[in-house]
Amino acid sequence: MPSLKTFRAPALLAATALLAGCNTVVLSPSGDIASQQGRLVMIATGLMLLIIIPVIVLTLLFAWRYRAANKEADYQPDWHHSTRLELVIWSAPLLIIIALGALTWISTHTLDPYRPLDRIAAGKPMPADVKPLEIQVVSLDWKWLFIYPEQGIATVNEVAAPVDRPILFKLTSSTTMNAFYVPDLAGMIYTMPGMQTELNAVINKPGVYHGLSSHYSGAGFSGMTFKFHGVSNEDFAKWVADAKSGSQSLTRAVYNDLAKPSERNPVQRFASVDPDLYSRVLNLCTVDGQRCMHQVMAQDALRGRTKAGEAAVAALMPQQICTPNQPVDLLN
Repeated sequence: MPSLKTFRAPALLAATALLAGCNTVVLSPSGDIASQQGRLVMIATGLMLLIIIPVIVLTLLFAWRYRAANKEADYQPDWHHSTRLELVIWSAPLLIIIALGALTWISTHTLDPYRPLDRIAAGKPMPADVKPLEIQVVSLDWKWLFIYPEQGIATVNEVAAPVDRPILFKLTSSTTMNAFYVPDLAGMIYTMPGMQTELNAVINKPGVYHGLSSHYSGAGFSGMTFKFHGVSNEDFAKWVADAKSGSQSLTRAVYNDLAKPSERNPVQRFASVDPDLYSRVLNLCTVDGQRCMHQVMAQDALRGRTKAGEAAVAALMPQQICTPNQPVDLLN
C-alpha cells in the first residue's frame, strides 16, 4: 500500500499550481482608494506577524529544547514568575494593538466611502476645477443598472468612467440588499431598498475591470457581474455618444419590466432616461399610483400635530404623489 510520503510531492505541486492562478488584485489594484486599502491590509498583516512569527518560532523551539529526550535542558518545576518575561509578553502585543488602533482610526476616516476625494493618486492632489462624475446605481434581480444623470443615458451590466476623474456613486436597490464591488476601484458598498449609500472612488489606469455582487441575493447571484471600463476622456465621450445613438429609452414602464427577476442579462444601453427614475426607485414609487416613501414619512411626521398640519398634508399629497425629491414645506 503506498505511503503518505508517496503522495506528498504531487500534492504540493497541485497546491502550487492552484495558488499560481490566484488573482492578487486586492493588493495591486488600479484605483487610488483600492490601493490605499491594499496597503492598509499589508501594514496590518505585517504588524500582526510581528507577534505571530515569534510565537510560532518560540513554540517550536521550546517543544524541541524541552523534549523528554533532552536530559541537558534546565528543569525548574517550581518556577512561576519572571518580571522581564512578563514585560516582553504584555508590552509587545500592547504596542502593536495601539499601533493597529491608531492606524484603523485614521484609515476609517480617510477612506470613508462618503468622503469626497482629496487626491487623484499619490502625489496628485485633486484639481480645483474637476467635477466628480455622478453615477446612480440600482441593484436589480439579478443585474446592475447604471444611470448617468448628467449625460442622460443608462446602461445595464456595463459602466465606464474617465481615468483620473473622481466618481461619485449613489447606490440603492430595487428589492433585496446587495453589495457593489469593483476590486480594482474601491471596497464594496451595500445597496438597500428605500435607502441610498454613496461611494467616492477614482480609477487611475485604463482597462476593463471586473465588477460583481459580493452579497448573496438569490438564484441568479453568481451571474450578477458587470464590466467597468476605465477610459480616456475622449473615449468616454465616444462611449456616451454610442449610447445616445441608440433608440431605446429607459422610461418607468421599461424599468418596471427590467426590474423583473432575470439571470445573466446581456449589456444594454439606453439613449435617454426618465430624469426622475432614480428618485422614484429610491422612494419605491415607480408604478403609477404608488405613494412615494418620502411623502409617506412626511405625512407620518406631521400626523396628529395640528389640524392645520393635517390639512396642509391633505392639500399637498395628491399633487406630490410620485414626484420625489421636490422641496415640500409641510410646516408653513
